[in-house]
Amino acid sequence: MRAEEFVELLKEAGYNFFTGVPCSLISDVIILLEKDRQVPYIPAVREDAAVGLAAGAYLGGKTPCVLMQNSGLGQCLNALSSLNLIYKIPCLLIVTWRGYRGKDWPEHWVMGRACTGLLDSIDLPYKKLTPRNLEEAVEWSSKVISRKRIPVALLLPKGVME
Repeated sequence: MRAEEFVELLKEAGYNFFTGVPCSLISDVIILLEKDRQVPYIPAVREDAAVGLAAGAYLGGKTPCVLMQNSGLGQCLNALSSLNLIYKIPCLLIVTWRGYRGKDWPEHWVMGRACTGLLDSIDLPYKKLTPRNLEEAVEWSSKVISRKRIPVALLLPKGVME
């Protein structure tokens, strides 16, 4: 899927506040969000800060989406577990899955293997994105967020986005 289609899909699902930390796998998505006049994109210096910004946006009536690498997932586990999950503050996490199946630079291999285990350890629901399930997965995320009021993650391996 092209970045333009993905951004529109997220917006159509109701996501109307975006924040995060850059990753080359979604650089086109971030560029589009930075230029979008319909929704804000607030860059963050760290992933836990992005989760905090998203929490504030949710409390202010927005439906937030946080963009990050899976290395940043490790960085923000405490914020997700002690703020979002405890106080029912939802957000969508778009997590680029660097090191997926060992296909990446060596510095991504450990977090690539640990990614799903980290999410399982805090009972945070997730789906792996594929070129065939993007629409279904975004719709799923919106339903879970609406019903359970908890964060959910969509794991984005290299090659899913054009």
